[in-house]
Amino acid sequence: MRSTMATTSNRRPAEDPVQSGGSPSTQESWHNPLLDPRDLRMPRIAGPSSLVIFGVTGDLAKKKLLPAVYDLANRGLLPASFGLIGFGRRDWDDQAFASFAEENVRAYCRTPFNESTWRHLSQGMRFVKGTFDDSEAFRHLSATVSELDRVRGTRGNHAFYMSVPPKAFPIVARQLAESGLSHSKEGAWRRVIIEKPFGRDLASAKELDRVVSEVFEPDSVFRIDHYLGKETVQNLLALRFANMMFEPVWNSNYVSHVQITMAEDMGIGGRAGYYDGIGAARDVIQNHLLQLMALTAMEEPVSFAAEDLTAEKTKVLSAIRLPKDLAAHTARGQYAAGWQGSQHVAGYLDEEGISPDSTTETYAAIRLDVDTRRWAGVPFYLRTGKRLGKRVSEIAVVFKRAPHLPFEATATRELGANAVVIRVQPDEGVTMRFGAKTPGSAMEVRDVNMDFSYGRSFTEASPEAYERLILDVLLGDPPLFPTTEEVNLSWKILDPIEEFWAGQGQPQPYRAGTWGPEEADRMLARDGYHWRMP
Repeated sequence: MRSTMATTSNRRPAEDPVQSGGSPSTQESWHNPLLDPRDLRMPRIAGPSSLVIFGVTGDLAKKKLLPAVYDLANRGLLPASFGLIGFGRRDWDDQAFASFAEENVRAYCRTPFNESTWRHLSQGMRFVKGTFDDSEAFRHLSATVSELDRVRGTRGNHAFYMSVPPKAFPIVARQLAESGLSHSKEGAWRRVIIEKPFGRDLASAKELDRVVSEVFEPDSVFRIDHYLGKETVQNLLALRFANMMFEPVWNSNYVSHVQITMAEDMGIGGRAGYYDGIGAARDVIQNHLLQLMALTAMEEPVSFAAEDLTAEKTKVLSAIRLPKDLAAHTARGQYAAGWQGSQHVAGYLDEEGISPDSTTETYAAIRLDVDTRRWAGVPFYLRTGKRLGKRVSEIAVVFKRAPHLPFEATATRELGANAVVIRVQPDEGVTMRFGAKTPGSAMEVRDVNMDFSYGRSFTEASPEAYERLILDVLLGDPPLFPTTEEVNLSWKILDPIEEFWAGQGQPQPYRAGTWGPEEADRMLARDGYHWRMP
């Protein structure tokens, strides 16, 4: 077991010497000669800093954020001078908050629970009681941040995580500005982390960006899309650009179509207040799936630096073309009652807090095209839904059939199309599907799979997405975070579809535990394809 919190004395320091501690005069002229930034054996760890979580009692904080902070500490990736502040309405003191955090860390952490790690981490925990419109609470928060600077050595470096409903973003941003929390002293930084969805359409996204930009500098705003923290999404870039065998066929000469799927087997749970009126397309397609599509279709970047990755993703999003007939090439649905495994579950309209005449979709599928030379004529199909057959997220690049098959028709009747399938979750890895001869005297070709799994190929487990993203925020490393331009382009793609659906009445029902409405199957059938069974 690795020891608890590593200090910066024996780890790679943050790239900015001021951020990693000390004054510019003492740090800029000195570096550790034993450390080389090209040495991959030494992990990057954050410099002195704290994380403030708004909405710390919500599901996201309980199941993802608090465990991610602990796992980072347990892996030695947080400094000894780290603080964690929770902001909420509960009548708690610091000890009560630490007990709440420990309960959820023990329940959801990825690494084994270590008492010494927790003891050191909990010593830097604070709780501030208040509501978002309570100016006095933000003054108390400012005092608490200053206290951590003194007693914990966080040195004025603080990140603010808005794990709150989108409508609360502007008021929290203004309170941070008015209390002085958004302004950093010289040699320090302040950053804000905003959870998706970033707005509910292009107009609201631009207004939200305007409000946040008045408070924080553009390079201090990090828009979280946790899918971009998945190890397999990172591997997509490695798969394409580090291997010569894929890139030559990654184009319209060989690819028939691409399917990008995010399926959930659960319903809305207790999220009725958030989900109803938002729907599957705004919740998933606008951010997760369009980002995955951009990474799949992008050209090779000059480097993996943030500006170079963003440039290539932006080109793809700018080149996306909507189908002319939205009725034929989009589909939406609502889950009805049915069986999810061995459990009978209620339909969406019967969920607590949902109006019986709600027109919010729980399933959405769309076809998009990319007007570039590489992808001309290749449709991209994006689908997402709740209460589907199982929980799975994947990118399937399906290839054209061989132009000449020197076989009898019966020899290839069970042969499908070749495919490369990047599994994003839950079993992270890559599957290649191709034809092979079955054993025996007859010439018969069937589909077989060649499979790579992270869990079986590497001794170290993939970090949870929020671990990677929180660490990147503390390091000030932005490559995995969507920019304002990417967000706006995504809304430009989705807004016309949402406007079309708004006049279509009730979505088509589909039974829970199935793979969506018949309308979605017909959508692909019109183009001569069918959905993959994940």
